[in-house]
Amino acid sequence: MILFAVVIAAVIAVDQISKILVVQNMEELESVDLIPHVFRLTYIHNEGAAFGMLSDHRWVFMVISTIALLALTVYLYRSRKDSKWFTIPLSLIIGGGVANMIDRIRLNYVVDFCDFYLFPFWKWIFNIADACVVVGAMIIIVYLLIRLIREFRKKGAQGTGDAQNAPTEPIPAAGPESDAGEETYADAQPSETEEPGPESESGSEPETEEEKKQPEDGPAGEDPEDPEQDA
Repeated sequence: MILFAVVIAAVIAVDQISKILVVQNMEELESVDLIPHVFRLTYIHNEGAAFGMLSDHRWVFMVISTIALLALTVYLYRSRKDSKWFTIPLSLIIGGGVANMIDRIRLNYVVDFCDFYLFPFWKWIFNIADACVVVGAMIIIVYLLIRLIREFRKKGAQGTGDAQNAPTEPIPAAGPESDAGEETYADAQPSETEEPGPESESGSEPETEEEKKQPEDGPAGEDPEDPEQDA
């Protein structure tokens, strides 16, 4: 938090010193060219928001600005461990808001003097506090966009890695038998509940050599070559 406090204090100090110098050395509505046809100092009193907006609703804007500054300060404290690319720009915004709030409370208006007139459409005059608010907001927007893009890429990389690491089961190639409507490998396996065939019903064991020779010899005790038995 010390770094954030230093940034906020530096913005307030630079802004207030620059305004004091302008007020002491220039008359209202006076202009001094610093870069011809590009940039000049033009001292005006701004009773509205940044760049002269809401000049007819000064008190409404002061209430909104006070609430916003308090909310940003609390948020900065809670996110103090976040990236410096987020917290330091947020400190710039808070410092610029506080600096302009000091003018409104002390003078009932804000001293503006930065006047870019390079482009015909640019007609707003601002101060250092306004510049800090705008620059801080732009840095935060860029930072959030970059972080969002990185998160999307990280999720996409994780999804691709999970898809590549997922186990895949081999699919058997279709052969002639499967094309002809033959039974599959699972169907061809013998089932435990399959009914026994004729051989298994008889329950007989394989015949021995003597049993196989018995029909040739005839009934036991008879000799086909004995003449007495033929008579």
